[in-house]
Amino acid sequence: MAAHRRPRKRPLNDSTVRTAATIALAGAASATGFDGTGHADPQLTPPQVESRVNELYEEAEIATERYNGAKERTGKAQERLNDLRDEAARRTERLDSAREELGSYAAAQYRGDGLDPAWQLALSGDPERYLAGAAFTERLNHRQAADVTGVRKQLRELEQLRGAARIELAALESRQAELKRHKETITGKLAEARRLLARLPEDERARWSATGSVQRSSRSSASSPLRAPGTVPEASSAAQAPNSRAAAALAYVYSKLGSPYVWGATGPDAFDCSGLVQAAYRSAGVSLPRTTYAQIAAGRRIERSQLLPGDLVFFYSGISHVGVYVGNGRMIHAPNPSAPVRVAPIDEMPFAAATRVV
Repeated sequence: MAAHRRPRKRPLNDSTVRTAATIALAGAASATGFDGTGHADPQLTPPQVESRVNELYEEAEIATERYNGAKERTGKAQERLNDLRDEAARRTERLDSAREELGSYAAAQYRGDGLDPAWQLALSGDPERYLAGAAFTERLNHRQAADVTGVRKQLRELEQLRGAARIELAALESRQAELKRHKETITGKLAEARRLLARLPEDERARWSATGSVQRSSRSSASSPLRAPGTVPEASSAAQAPNSRAAAALAYVYSKLGSPYVWGATGPDAFDCSGLVQAAYRSAGVSLPRTTYAQIAAGRRIERSQLLPGDLVFFYSGISHVGVYVGNGRMIHAPNPSAPVRVAPIDEMPFAAATRVV
């Protein structure tokens, strides 16, 4: 057999040592994860942070509208379940009363059946009175038979109610699970957005909060500062509104400038985008659905060129954001958790559609 020879060790030069050290450090960084994620976090530039945060906010808003819809359906399912349970309780009470009556009659019959009817007739001191009583008893028997049939019917109806309640309870539990999933999605997206924004320099974080952008650009510089209610823009918007209800909705959104964005909120102190729109028109006596997907179908679709103050403007292909148009190419909306309710250009986001509610 051929002898196996050990390979001769080659001396390490400076280049080899540096290469090995670099690989080792890279491997350590990847294995340990300096940020605890199992891999080194890439260093994003401020524009990249802005782009990613915008994506996260859009994804969170989609999840928020789904959450809002699921919450609305959950509430309706709970109402239906409560109604079914209340009706079942009323039916049970009536059924128990009917059973008690049947039980009392059965006990009386048992006590009165000691003698055969022929002997009761023979021994009776007043046969005519006995015969009249016997006829009454026969009619009573027919009535009790009808009562028994009625009790059986009530039992069937009660069981149907209980079956419907079981189905509604299962639907409610499914809605609650759906709510939980959407909530986890939202909180995860927003947590990642906060983490990314926290890595920006303080001045850029402040600029983001004020304008929704980390860079001074034509888009961000067009964003309007917050305006106090009662100023000329509000009066001008109300004057251009197509009717008094749209004017009332405009007055409401102006009064809420500076209010914080909170997902799932419908006021009076915090809002998400569709919550602000719903609250604004509710103040004007108009009932709107809860979600952007339903709100876009609640009015008459109009072209962008036809926009008047008070119209609803929708954004993104998935119709996941909405604002109230105030004129001059601007809207008031609840943007995201990093920015309060404010005036902004409608070109700030991809325009999708517009509707006139009233």
